[in-house]
Amino acid sequence: MLKQVLGKFLNKGIGGANGGERILRTCFYIPTSSLHQGQVLVHCAPRSFFGVEDFLDDDNSRPYTYQKGKKSKNPTKHISFKNRTGAYMEPFTLDVFISKRFVSASLTHRVTSKQVAVAGTNSKDIKAALKSRSDIPACLAIGRILADRAREADVYTASYTPRERDKFEGKIRAVVQSIIDNGIDVKVYLD
Repeated sequence: MLKQVLGKFLNKGIGGANGGERILRTCFYIPTSSLHQGQVLVHCAPRSFFGVEDFLDDDNSRPYTYQKGKKSKNPTKHISFKNRTGAYMEPFTLDVFISKRFVSASLTHRVTSKQVAVAGTNSKDIKAALKSRSDIPACLAIGRILADRAREADVYTASYTPRERDKFEGKIRAVVQSIIDNGIDVKVYLD
């Protein structure tokens, strides 16, 4: 109803031919629509004041929610045999973290995400025996202790892929080499 009344004022023009239309359009938002082949087309749809359109899901059902998972660009893409079976063929992964103050390493089961063996220079029994918690001898000690704990858990193979920011040299290489020297077969994947 209000749209029709304001539409009449716009068509007649208040205060002149175009001046009234300009004044009225700046004061009010008047959505205009037209019927085209059975579809209603809305022209000049405004953005809402709070920008709700930015936060709506695909089906516009829940405002202010974000989608957590990434959508695949190609959902019908074929997944290779290696990607499907890698977690079962090489079930244990090695994770090495080295900071300026300490060194830690762990063996994790890929399918269940449980840590099988953990060793770090922050633990009480290891930190008392080491001179420094972040040098090469500490890395070698962590590798030896982790290999012993892995053997106790009946784990003899693992795979290791360095993080994007890490290079496979220095302290990281010392930890992995110490684990290999102490009887655990580690496959290193460098991309």
